[in-house]
Amino acid sequence: MAAAGHKSRARTFDGYKSHLSIDPDDELITEVAITAANAADREVIDELLGNPATDTTVHAATDVNATDADADADADADADADETITDHDGHVNAVSEPKEFEVYGDSAYADGATLDEQTQRGHDMRVKVPPVRNANGYSKDRFGIDMTAGTATCPAEHTVAISTGRRQQVARFGAFCKACPLRAQCTKARHGRVITIHAHEAALQHAKARQCDPAWQQDYRTYRPSVERKISHFTRRPWGGRKARCRGQKRILTDILARAGAINLARLATLGLHPHAKGWAIA
Repeated sequence: MAAAGHKSRARTFDGYKSHLSIDPDDELITEVAITAANAADREVIDELLGNPATDTTVHAATDVNATDADADADADADADADETITDHDGHVNAVSEPKEFEVYGDSAYADGATLDEQTQRGHDMRVKVPPVRNANGYSKDRFGIDMTAGTATCPAEHTVAISTGRRQQVARFGAFCKACPLRAQCTKARHGRVITIHAHEAALQHAKARQCDPAWQQDYRTYRPSVERKISHFTRRPWGGRKARCRGQKRILTDILARAGAINLARLATLGLHPHAKGWAIA
């Protein structure tokens, strides 16, 4: 069923959303999926990683929006907000056993549960975890969180134990906030600063630490252009790329599969695909 979705708070569209996984080395689309426009991108990560066409690590994936026939989908390939699953990916070998891959993506795939789940499956998750914002003071990223020791340290270097509340774990700094010289910049709460510890905090902290590494950043930037280029190819013609040519999720999926196949054939021709004694080969 079609639904209302959004690319940002100000940019919305109605209908469906298509998702692509891309091999950035050969620039081939390895998997596609269709969801209602209001579905979270991460909901189809297993589908995108589970049955690609190549035998090499899939490094790129992305989302393009498809809508009902009369609704215009904003299919911007925004690298930081919608360049969705960049690079992941999973293929399946001859006996359908999943392999481990380097999975590149933006913040749409950087929630703690997805990071933990895909890491447990053996994938190397290289996705951008968004910064935590706090309009009333220091963001949570300014606090040091040690899940092994079960402690949190504030910008003023006060350390407290992480406690378990009724619904979640928290770190309360109220006892130190009263005389803290940084209180005005940290919090406006009467009882002092309290930060919430995410259920998958360890996975989020690990991902944030990795993305500060210059080598990680360079690696991410290496694959981004090829992903953006393939998104551009896919959305080059609005009719069928940014705007659905038919109604219904199954029909749109068939159309997207045909479109992805045609784009791959054009790419294979560029790579020098030619008949060989035992089949086909790339020069």
